[in-house]
Amino acid sequence: MVFIQTEIEGVWIIEPKVFSDARGYFMEAFKKGEFEANVGVINFIQDNESQSSFGVLRGLHYQKGEYSQAKLVRVIKGKVLDVAVDMRKSSPTFGRHVSVELSEENKRQFFIPRGFAHGFLVLSDEAIFTYKVDNVYAPQAEASVLYNDKSLAINWPVSEEQLILSDKDRAAVTFENSSFFI
Repeated sequence: MVFIQTEIEGVWIIEPKVFSDARGYFMEAFKKGEFEANVGVINFIQDNESQSSFGVLRGLHYQKGEYSQAKLVRVIKGKVLDVAVDMRKSSPTFGRHVSVELSEENKRQFFIPRGFAHGFLVLSDEAIFTYKVDNVYAPQAEASVLYNDKSLAINWPVSEEQLILSDKDRAAVTFENSSFFI
């Protein structure tokens, strides 16, 4: 695997080595030793999967306090734009974001450490999105930042009219009014 440090420390793009032939392909999606040697020790405890159609935007979500989660995300079908926003007030990159296209073709993965809001937009007809987390889901600790907050300046490449959001995501708070990590 190739580990690419993004412009925000702790956020990584991971490109697997893919071996293809007439039968299809093989790749290692996760290798604990390699991951720990490059990113650090993360104790993933659960794998999650979602299916969404074109225009679905999920996020920008995070969990506060002791329920914060690190995530290792990837797409196994389709294509998404994945975004991580630095919510760590003491960070030199506080309020900045990293965007990466994840797809079944490029097989890239995206590691988002604790202290970040996370979201993705489906760019293909359908996307199956899978991710590992290092902490349990706790509804009482859940928070969301408004996806189109002007101060974040995230370039979502689908028109506002085509976006499909949950009521919760439409009612999210602005970045300025969010809960932050220290």
